[in-house]
Amino acid sequence: MQHTSTGERIVRGILITFALTFFLFPIFWILLMSFQTNAQILRIPPSILFSPTLENYVSLITGELKTASGILKLAFMQNLLNSLILSVASVALSLLLAVPAAYAFARYKFRFSEDIAFTLLSFKFAPPLLVLLPLTIYFQQIGLANTYLGLIWVYQLITLPLILWIVRGYFEDISPDIEHAYRIAGHSWLRSFLKISIPLAMPGIAAAALLSFIFAWNNFVFALVLASADKQPVTVGALAFVTASGIQYGQIAAAVVISIAPTLALALFAQRYLVEGLSLGAVKG
Repeated sequence: MQHTSTGERIVRGILITFALTFFLFPIFWILLMSFQTNAQILRIPPSILFSPTLENYVSLITGELKTASGILKLAFMQNLLNSLILSVASVALSLLLAVPAAYAFARYKFRFSEDIAFTLLSFKFAPPLLVLLPLTIYFQQIGLANTYLGLIWVYQLITLPLILWIVRGYFEDISPDIEHAYRIAGHSWLRSFLKISIPLAMPGIAAAALLSFIFAWNNFVFALVLASADKQPVTVGALAFVTASGIQYGQIAAAVVISIAPTLALALFAQRYLVEGLSLGAVKG
């Protein structure tokens, strides 16, 4: 029995090592590329032994990229700030709108409630090109083209349905009797919602907010069409590294490392809520 247990541990360790290598190796290789020049990256065969350089990161921070045709101006740090503004504002607005809506869908059954909820969810999976053309025309007419407000509004198609459906499941798992007991004690509905329902659903709200932030941060198509260079996030700003003199792989790798740092730090900070939120939300009863 001991031999079998040891064998199982060895097999499990091998499988875990293989899985970690499979998923983490691309990130490791991108990290290595960010400290290499284009010549080092493109050499054949590739090698993990090289003289590291910080030139790629310096170019991103200073906004100046040296190419064969001269100095190319970059707006990467502005793009990074744009991503932060758009993602944080979009998630904040979605939480303000979706959490009360999720509570209403969970607690009150009204006509067409499921149809409305499913329609909202369908916005998340609709192809962006389906709405881009009419949105572009409408935004130009009402003055929202190339504005933070317009992009935050469009980002609701990404963040709001996700938060609504995840948080709705949590409110459904919370027994209404707890809220009723609190209200019998003389408290209002709003106070019951803020003091009882919200704290009990907080793991789900945190998980939904984190996932929505990641989806908003990674969005590409909406900002590509609806924003000019001064409003574009890092996902679109990375196109600047494809120049007439070639593709700047080192700067792209450095940009990837910097751009994933906020989401990675947020995920590590909120991993307890994320794991608890996604696991408990799947358990009914």
